[in-house]
Amino acid sequence: MKEITVQQLKELIDSKTDFQLIDVREPHEYDICHLDGTLIPMGEVMEKHAEIARDKKVVIHCRSGKRSASVIRALEQSHGFDNLYNLEGGVLAWADEIDPEMEKY
Repeated sequence: MKEITVQQLKELIDSKTDFQLIDVREPHEYDICHLDGTLIPMGEVMEKHAEIARDKKVVIHCRSGKRSASVIRALEQSHGFDNLYNLEGGVLAWADEIDPEMEKY
């Protein structure tokens, strides 16, 4: 599985690279803190897989990286995606390393 660090994600954002950011947490988690990605809760990803780009880099994240890794494995196996990157450490790593003001839970 391909992974990306929070520093690499910040570089993508800062350079205005064309990529898709998907948050697979639940709505109540997104309300606490988020990275402005598209919210597609883990339980809905397989039915909404058509909303995920195939023609550019897609970074998928959750709180710590475990759920997003499971989602990526499922999408790669069931739908043949090859452009998905797991955010190492999820929003917790982002809060620790990039934005210490971000609320953690």
